[in-house]
Amino acid sequence: MHRSRLGNIVIDCNTGDLLAEARFWSQALGYPLPEKIEDETTYIQLQTPPGEVQVIIQRVQHEARAHLDIDTDSIADEVARLEGLGASVVTRKEAWVVMQAPSGHRFCVGSPYRAGFDEHANHWNTNTDGKT
Repeated sequence: MHRSRLGNIVIDCNTGDLLAEARFWSQALGYPLPEKIEDETTYIQLQTPPGEVQVIIQRVQHEARAHLDIDTDSIADEVARLEGLGASVVTRKEAWVVMQAPSGHRFCVGSPYRAGFDEHANHWNTNTDGKT
């Protein structure tokens, strides 16, 4: 058995001014910017209420889009479960796997990034791919 849940909504921005993009999304969504932002950072995580899905503004080199991150306690089992549902692996990174849904949408599978995973994750039976 393994567990997973929606972890992050990542807004990918092909931009030279990540802070300007983060300011827009901060104001649009009503989530404050963090107090400290590193000069050369590649992402800015907005301050969402505890337990809510995180919103991350990320600098990328590809076209602008948004993607989801799925948190899991077993990347291998979650990738296998999602492949069984029709998703495919695009690339494997050291700490996460980029996948593509049958609809063409890309998403990432990685370890939990925020609190509350144990209390709110879905439990999956690895043998049958069914939710328990």
